[in-house]
Amino acid sequence: MSKILTIGEILVEIIATERGNGFRAPVPLIGPFPSGAPAIFIDQVGKLGQACAIISRVGDDDFGHVNLDRLRADGVDVSGIEVDPMGTTGSAFVRYREDGSRAFVFNIRHSACGQISLNDQTRKLLDDCTHVHVMGTALYAPSVIQTILTAIDTVKAKGGTVSFDPNLRPEILGSPGMREALSAVLAKTDIFLPSGEELFLFAPAKTETGAVEELLEGGIKAIVLKRGEAGATYFDGSRTISHPGFEVTEVDPTGAGDSFGATFVTLWLAGMGPAAALELANASGARAVTKAGPMEGASTRAELDDFIATAARKQA
Repeated sequence: MSKILTIGEILVEIIATERGNGFRAPVPLIGPFPSGAPAIFIDQVGKLGQACAIISRVGDDDFGHVNLDRLRADGVDVSGIEVDPMGTTGSAFVRYREDGSRAFVFNIRHSACGQISLNDQTRKLLDDCTHVHVMGTALYAPSVIQTILTAIDTVKAKGGTVSFDPNLRPEILGSPGMREALSAVLAKTDIFLPSGEELFLFAPAKTETGAVEELLEGGIKAIVLKRGEAGATYFDGSRTISHPGFEVTEVDPTGAGDSFGATFVTLWLAGMGPAAALELANASGARAVTKAGPMEGASTRAELDDFIATAARKQA
């Protein structure tokens, strides 16, 4: 049986309840919500009943235990999460602007998860895993980058596979070594899951078709281009398949792309065809935005099937 691994930040998310351009004045807040892009991804994998694990670090504080409790409850192997008795769990403060975009204040590099590295326990966990999923947000510190690259090499050496979601945040693009790490991960990626314009950050072509062709020629087996509320498109060497997405009332978009990716990768690894996997992944992303909090809309397979049976699809 396959086991999916991810590596990177575990955070709590604190959300402003009033829209605005940032945090320059007091504003009402809600939270803490379990969060961190790799944690959201792997939580959704666990909700689907797929064997999975995460390598990370949290503080021995309430914010760390909020995350540990949620991940355990949803079926994630948390043996690779080190609890640092002297550390502080990472955090992200989020405020939505009037146009729906988000302003973040992150505490990642100087939190417990800023020093993720391999130890005897996590090396043993690597031996059990057959697939590594990389979130671009996790490439924020040299020790984390090295841990991810080592995990990729270990899993690929035994015939495993790699998926990569750039998930780029302007607030962390200046992290030391990030741009080089993005290229290193892409070179070993089997399935690539960019969002919108992220596609053009990894290929010099000026058109979508050209960029997809260049990336596939570089060795990537498949590309899933996320288009937000408009759905998603799958590309491989022989086919292009699109799904329009679903009509929902958006409450909180954070985590939608992570839930989408988790669902698609899980089903792709299980051998499901790309058209059916796209539909379920779009359903996963759509359900995710209907709840406040990045993990609150994670879905079981039964919930996705029920959603698809009743939901309206977006019109082209």
